Amino acid sequence: MKKTFSHLDAAGGARMVNVGHKPVQHRRAVAAGKLVCAPATIRALKKNALPKGDVLTVAQIAGIQAAKRTAELIPLCHPLPLNHVAINFRVRATAIEIVCTAETSAQTGVEMEALTGVAVAALALYDMCKAVDKKMRIEGIRVLEKTKR
Repeated sequence: MKKTFSHLDAAGGARMVNVGHKPVQHRRAVAAGKLVCAPATIRALKKNALPKGDVLTVAQIAGIQAAKRTAELIPLCHPLPLNHVAINFRVRATAIEIVCTAETSAQTGVEMEALTGVAVAALALYDMCKAVDKKMRIEGIRVLEKTKR
């Protein structure tokens, strides 16, 4: 059986999927990822001693803004009215874990918004910490949960 992709038309061209026939439902997605960094970077973050200031607040705002603009950043994504976006961090010994929860009442899922929130929060963290840590890496961005009701 040949696999078909929803974002390709019969000729193989890109298309936005028509979701007009789907019912509006409450949809929620949770995504996660992490910025792996040196223990010294984590210590400086905890002391609020990084050169660019309040790293977690800046990254939180960046992630929320990105989730709200996903349709402008990812081709073929539907613009969604977001009811809620939250970016949370868990600071570990050698990493900052990032979790984004996004919710909407719409005809299509909200996982791209959650993934975009995590990705941009991770990029903002990287930018805010790069002056003190040249070996950081972003890892494991993935969807943890996706629900509709």
